[in-house]
Amino acid sequence: MKTYIYIVLLILPLFSLSQEKVEGMVMEGNAENKHIGLPGANVYWMDSQIGTITNDEGLFSIPFKQEYNKLIISYVGFKSDTLTINEPKMLHHTLQPSSQLDEVVVQQEREAVQKAYFSSQNVITVNSAELLKAACCNLSESFETNPAIDVNFSDALTGTKQIQMLGLTSPYLLITQENIPMVRGASQAFGLTFTPGTWVESIQITKGAGSVVNGYESISGQINAELVKPFTDNELFVNGYYNINGRMELNTHVNHKLNDKWSTGLYIHGNARTQKEDNNADGFLDAPLANQINVMNRWQFQNAQTGWVSFFNIRFLNDEKQVGQLDFDPDAPNAIRGFGNPNIFAASQQPWGSEIATRRFDSSVKLGYVFPELPYQSFGFQASYSNHDQESYFGINRYDINHESVYSNLIFNSIIGDTQNKFKTGLTFAYDGYEELVNTTSFSRDDASAGAFFEYSFDNLEKVSLTAGLRVDTHNRLGTFITPRFHIRYSPWEKGSLRGSFGRGRRAANIFAENQQLFASSRQIQILDSEGSIYGLDFEDAWNYGVSFLQGFTFLDRPGNITIDFYKTDFENQVVVDWENPRAISFYNLDGKSSASSFQLEVNHEILPSLELRTAYKYYDVNTDYRSGNLQKPLQAQHRFFANIGYETELTEKGGQWKFDYTLHTLGKQRLPNTDVNPVEFRLGDFADGYSLMNAQITKVFSKKFEIYVGGENLTNFRQNNPVLGAENPFGANFDTSIVYAPIMGRMFYGGFRYKL
Repeated sequence: MKTYIYIVLLILPLFSLSQEKVEGMVMEGNAENKHIGLPGANVYWMDSQIGTITNDEGLFSIPFKQEYNKLIISYVGFKSDTLTINEPKMLHHTLQPSSQLDEVVVQQEREAVQKAYFSSQNVITVNSAELLKAACCNLSESFETNPAIDVNFSDALTGTKQIQMLGLTSPYLLITQENIPMVRGASQAFGLTFTPGTWVESIQITKGAGSVVNGYESISGQINAELVKPFTDNELFVNGYYNINGRMELNTHVNHKLNDKWSTGLYIHGNARTQKEDNNADGFLDAPLANQINVMNRWQFQNAQTGWVSFFNIRFLNDEKQVGQLDFDPDAPNAIRGFGNPNIFAASQQPWGSEIATRRFDSSVKLGYVFPELPYQSFGFQASYSNHDQESYFGINRYDINHESVYSNLIFNSIIGDTQNKFKTGLTFAYDGYEELVNTTSFSRDDASAGAFFEYSFDNLEKVSLTAGLRVDTHNRLGTFITPRFHIRYSPWEKGSLRGSFGRGRRAANIFAENQQLFASSRQIQILDSEGSIYGLDFEDAWNYGVSFLQGFTFLDRPGNITIDFYKTDFENQVVVDWENPRAISFYNLDGKSSASSFQLEVNHEILPSLELRTAYKYYDVNTDYRSGNLQKPLQAQHRFFANIGYETELTEKGGQWKFDYTLHTLGKQRLPNTDVNPVEFRLGDFADGYSLMNAQITKVFSKKFEIYVGGENLTNFRQNNPVLGAENPFGANFDTSIVYAPIMGRMFYGGFRYKL
């Protein structure tokens, strides 16, 4: 890497002087003084709208102007620096992690949530400092303090949280881990709970159609989780957590530097819940009895002489859940364990219960190379393999799925003429093999696709940047198709960014894996079409359009920003999931229109030093032409309000810092699925009333090595009154756990500690 840096320092000044630019590299420093390029760092002139972001290798180029001489370099999780620049020159600058403290750190200088002013895509970056504002036990619980993502419960038994963005649920989001597709297929229902929060270094949330580089499946956006790196993570990290409902968690990171090139980390997560809770006295567990063991070994290679860098991960997970009635014993000799269609009378004499056992193995490799003589040119290779095996039963229903997945992506980066015109191109191959058992019926299929993509980006570093991409894929079930994506950013004035985007997405719906709550009910499964190639259904196809405006401001000498965005998704075809008949769940192809419109107004302001307020209002219009008519999406609040306020005292070398965080979520009324054909005592209204949820956390930092935290969720103790319909007769015709619009658990308090070495 040193040779590469010296070549850059010798060659690039010739271009920068002639073109009146400041060019260079932003690097990451650590205790061993080894350097890694920081992609996505913000570089801009103070009090101007002229800025850029570093590329995948940490390189940047920005025009030099005599009227500006203060260059600001910032990156989430690192201390921002302001440099005095009086002439065009080449820079090689190292940012220090914000956790490396000398005497005093002013905490508000670390941007826990960063919005990109200069990127053509609407990207929000959330770093570990933001994740620590809540317990954040796993990835599904990482969005409670961020208004970009909505978090809902999917059913009344498992307590699993489902995320939504732009009014659409997670199957329409591309969820990646270090830009490799991760939560998809068999892992769609529970996959977000398989990534512990302490493993996450940062999260990038992209609204609207994503990049063609990452595939064709993204429709409403992308969530990418970057994991902690062995080179920069703590040598030892221990996190313990416990809540009053009996949930216990322990996370341990052990990182070791083998030599100047190799470093490895072992990450172990374990959680368990053995305490039975039934606060609403319906005879059913409010939360599952559960245990999980999750182990990952991560290797990082960095060659300082040649510019090669690579990561290799291998992980094994075992996750087990038990839900159902309080007196259900899965080991009892007469326990009902998903026989398919047993004698209902015999079944009704036994407790209703469910077990979900998941074993997952996955591995991935990332390899990158930067050409030393051409620092703007590089190639990267990504590949992953996973095997996800779930065995489960829900009363008399059985659902097993095995999903084997292979993915690879080869990417080449370079320029066209100069560094204002860049491109990415490459090839993708993916394979998914599914074997499913639904009661007594087997569903098996193999999906294979190969594709090529090209993405062009232009950035004049002042007013305009754009990204235009196109990919062509051939799929054995989806056919051969073209996926266009386009993003543009225009800066009309100081600290203002106006963005527009459009793009297309296409996917195969895995109807059972994505709707597993249907099995915990007496509903009959109906697939009403038979001509398609996926369960007899056609593939899903949609266009997404969006505009967004971001304006930074200073009020009372304190910084803030305001964001207004509007996005709309129009489906050319959609697999309609119809819950409107309480006796059945129906799947069929869209015949008519289906769209999701999302409007969001967000205002953030640092009211006082170290005191930050975030507020947001969101409106959703999500409607579909069902066979019974056009209806709003059920269990979707059209109006939402969000507020978060955080305060931190100053941290000295001796410790003594306090952190306070409070979050409010207010949801308007939600349309409920039709229950008119039920007996009167099992009918619900047309709408569920709105409600508010409040969460809070206090953290005490004793030193750079040790801190404790306590917090509470659902502080107002709001609960849904009847989350389990027909609870007194779970084998009867009216049993249904799928209509959940509010928390099942009441007020919950927790505590924990973090130790770093």
